[in-house]
Amino acid sequence: MLIHLDNVTFGYNGFPILENVCFMLSEQDRVGLVGGNGEGKTTLLRLCLGMLSPDSGSVTRKNGIRIGYLDQSGGFESDATVYGAMAEVFEEDRQLIDRLRETERQMADANEDEMRILAARCESYHKRIAARDSYSYEVRIKTVLGGMGFGAVYDQKVNTMSGGEKTRLKLCRLLLEAPDLLVLDEPTNHLDIKTLFFLEDYLTSYRGALFIVSHDRFFLDRITSRTLDLVHGRVVSYQGNYSKYKILKAERLTRQEKEYEKQQEEIARLKEYVDKNIVRATTAKSAQSRVKQLDRMELIEKPIPPPARPVFSFSYDERPYERVIYAPAFDLKIDGKILLRSAEFTLMRGEKCAILGDNGTGKSTFLKYLLSNNPTVQYGRFARTAYYDQENADLDPEDRVLDAFWGKYALLSQTDARKLLARSGLSADDVCKKVKELSGGLKAKLELSLLEARRANVLLLDEPTNHLDLPAREALEEALKTFDGTVLFVSHDRRFIEQIATRIVILENGTLNCFSGTYAEYLEAKSSVPQTEPPKKTKTADSSYRTKEDRAREAKRKTRTREIETRLEQIETERETLNSELIASAADYISVQKITTRFTELQTEEDALYAEYETLI
Repeated sequence: MLIHLDNVTFGYNGFPILENVCFMLSEQDRVGLVGGNGEGKTTLLRLCLGMLSPDSGSVTRKNGIRIGYLDQSGGFESDATVYGAMAEVFEEDRQLIDRLRETERQMADANEDEMRILAARCESYHKRIAARDSYSYEVRIKTVLGGMGFGAVYDQKVNTMSGGEKTRLKLCRLLLEAPDLLVLDEPTNHLDIKTLFFLEDYLTSYRGALFIVSHDRFFLDRITSRTLDLVHGRVVSYQGNYSKYKILKAERLTRQEKEYEKQQEEIARLKEYVDKNIVRATTAKSAQSRVKQLDRMELIEKPIPPPARPVFSFSYDERPYERVIYAPAFDLKIDGKILLRSAEFTLMRGEKCAILGDNGTGKSTFLKYLLSNNPTVQYGRFARTAYYDQENADLDPEDRVLDAFWGKYALLSQTDARKLLARSGLSADDVCKKVKELSGGLKAKLELSLLEARRANVLLLDEPTNHLDLPAREALEEALKTFDGTVLFVSHDRRFIEQIATRIVILENGTLNCFSGTYAEYLEAKSSVPQTEPPKKTKTADSSYRTKEDRAREAKRKTRTREIETRLEQIETERETLNSELIASAADYISVQKITTRFTELQTEEDALYAEYETLI
């Protein structure tokens, strides 16, 4: 047991957030925590960590437990370089290696008595280094930094980086520290799809326990094996990942509803019998028996329905011509940096096209270019566009929500405007607030309401699922799947892409390339034959297919990697054997000299192998 919550209740200013919460986290658990915006997920994490104290109940933590916590809004602060900040985690490993090398150097000049002491010390260092796998710490640092997108900025100062980059560095640091329990609050924020896959691969082999809050269903499905559902202040545990949880929760609610209804029917039948027979002398005894039966009955609590899910619906008035957008031969630049060169793009009526690419490749800039009234961008006749801005730049923070809506659609009646906002999840109180007072999720729902009111036949969406909770994401998916217009969107939510996209556009290495197919088909093509050159613009000619030379090089790389790994194991085995020989031969000066020389040779060879290994992984 790592953490145990027993009947925990917590609230703010007398308003309950959590009630009678009970669950346990054990070693090697993989637990996902889900719930709507404002349900108290972050509060629950902080109770587990001891950052908050419960109003009642208890939180028990294992003595000596090491916990790592990634706060969704908390970045890593340091005056060191990126690499230096990560190397701090392995300071003890570095010191052990330095002490071992110094001891081996001293052995070359030691007398017989000193040799025995130094040999024993050397053996102790070797055992500690082997137990900690200290020799591989540099490889681990470079693997994590490279996978998380910092491979080219080792020497950059941490304090010069953006907030999103600092949050990613905090995650890197936690992965390298490898605590007993890793608590991650929205770890997929600020990650592009390439980095997401690396993080998933890394966490699947993580030795400690994981407790994760995330709105990324793809991520939860791949990482978690148990799901805690937080709704109305209560926590229910389900065995399985997110997809399994959805099934089990629906079955549980159906079963509870039937059991409740069955009991209510039984109660009504018993009460009816009592009412008819309690005053009759001949049946009063049996009626009293029914009364006692009612008193002894353990009442089933009426199932509380989950919070109402928002409803989105997109429609338009006029059908556009077949080719809705055409942008021939254009360059895309920002702040003097060329993002795309000699690109060409066409969007056909009815297509639902996802734009993919690493952070910084220009996905959002590309969307804005298509909307910029540039004369080279041609729109088909009757094409009417609507744009979802992830930064809410089109909203005035000082406006009331209702005024922000009417400012764009003044002809809508107050009833229709309120109805549209309510369907999207904004309450009567919310519509009277200023925009700046809304949470990120409510601002997103306001933006989507404005998108609906536009009645456009071409939707351009920049990260529409950011800030939306899981029910809202699924509602948006359903609306876009039934929308028969055209959609061009940027998203890092892989389940969202999988559900919506019928075509993929990839921005990489300054080129714009297309894949005609779904996201699952794209991943399959990409994984079956790793990409070595920019893909062409047809599904069958996608450049993820490799030449014979490419495959030969890849096979040679894998073979050499295995050879190095085998040799490193052999070196470690030989080093242990030499340690034993060193102790046994402490009185034989010539033997000790030979063994010490061999130690040095092995260390030199090992350093060279690790340097080569880093270039291959």
